[in-house]
Amino acid sequence: MSSSAKGPRKPTPERGFVPTSALAKAIQFHKDAMSATFTDGRVLRVPLAWFPRLLHASTRQRTRCKIGGGGVSLHWPDLDEDLSIAGLMAGVDLQSG
Repeated sequence: MSSSAKGPRKPTPERGFVPTSALAKAIQFHKDAMSATFTDGRVLRVPLAWFPRLLHASTRQRTRCKIGGGGVSLHWPDLDEDLSIAGLMAGVDLQSG
C-alpha cells in the first residue's frame, strides 16, 4: 500500500447526494433575511444586511425579483440590483470562515 508524498489520504464523509450546482426557483423575504429556494429543494437564507439596496427597499420592490438564466441570477429592475446564485453561495462561505 503506498501513500502520496503529502501523507495518507483522509477519508471523506459519505453523502447520498452531492449537489454540483444551485439553481434558484423562488425567492422569499423575511423581516431581516432573504431565502432562495433551489430546484433541488435546498434553501439558502442570507441576511438582508449584506445587500443594502434590498434592505432599504419597499416590499413591492423586493417582490419584483426576476430569476434569470434558468436560475443562476436574480434581478430587481426597480432597484437596479443583480445578484448571482454563485455569489450568494460564495458569500455564505466567506461569512462562515
